[in-house]
Amino acid sequence: MRPYTRPLYPFYTTIFLKKVSSMSLTFLPSEEGFLGLPQDLVPTQQKVVIIPFGLEASVSYSGGTAQGPEAMIAASHEVELFDEELWCEPYSRIGFQTLQAPEIKKSLPEALSQLASLTAEVLDRGQFPLIFGGEHSLTAGSIRPFAERYPDLAIVHIDAHADLRDGYEGEHYSHAAALRRCLDYPHVELFSLGIRNISAEEIPFFENNRERIHIFWAKDKPNWDLKRLTNKLRLRPVYITFDLDGFDASLIPATGTPEPGGLLWFEALNILKEVAKVAKVVGADINELAPREGFHACDFMAAKLAYKLASYVFLNHKLE
Repeated sequence: MRPYTRPLYPFYTTIFLKKVSSMSLTFLPSEEGFLGLPQDLVPTQQKVVIIPFGLEASVSYSGGTAQGPEAMIAASHEVELFDEELWCEPYSRIGFQTLQAPEIKKSLPEALSQLASLTAEVLDRGQFPLIFGGEHSLTAGSIRPFAERYPDLAIVHIDAHADLRDGYEGEHYSHAAALRRCLDYPHVELFSLGIRNISAEEIPFFENNRERIHIFWAKDKPNWDLKRLTNKLRLRPVYITFDLDGFDASLIPATGTPEPGGLLWFEALNILKEVAKVAKVVGADINELAPREGFHACDFMAAKLAYKLASYVFLNHKLE
């Protein structure tokens, strides 16, 4: 645990206080952003931009994802900066900026276009967008600038649910259709890991698109061969979308639709590490944290996952 040089923020009270502007994007001061770094510890170069996007528009079981980004950022102030695996303080070699949380459009299609625009601006600046959600429907927005830029784009999708419905409960862009909407781009290929929940209505689409949908079922986890994944991703542009219910429900109960039988911490990290070794990871989102009072370990785990993911993307060569 890092010693605090600033006050703890009460649960659910906003940490988005002051603003630092750059071009058309508005950033938080470093002390209030991801990792909560004092100004004298901020690296000269910032490679990663955190985009807090607390979208909550189509939840179908338990709510709370609107508070997910704020909880992740607040918890990140307790994440230890030194990484014993990489044997360094990755933040000093990467650099993080955190956008001020935008006022999200009320219409889900408009909100997705809003996120697509924010993500595109970060890419245009030559930085790595890391989106904190929010419900999983947001990926249908964040993926757009990547799909437009990369003709060989692959998505690595960690989740309990296939999310291949063609809409759900009357909403075309539902969280239950998040990856189906990404596959509206015919050149995008999908690799889903940890899936243990799929509906009958999703099966025909999956079976008709097996050449670009590859599912690593949770029930088969002891027999996974990750080389089957990494061989297909070598040198390709990859977008990672991590739904926190991909973890076993015992680790992350604070999510909208927790499922038993999921990934454990080091299993998930190993997937991210192996993907980052072979692929060009170009962006990512971490979604579906629904904070619950008394379960702050979930907020912390999500924040540490974000730090590990960025560290693997930019410093993975240190592991070889």
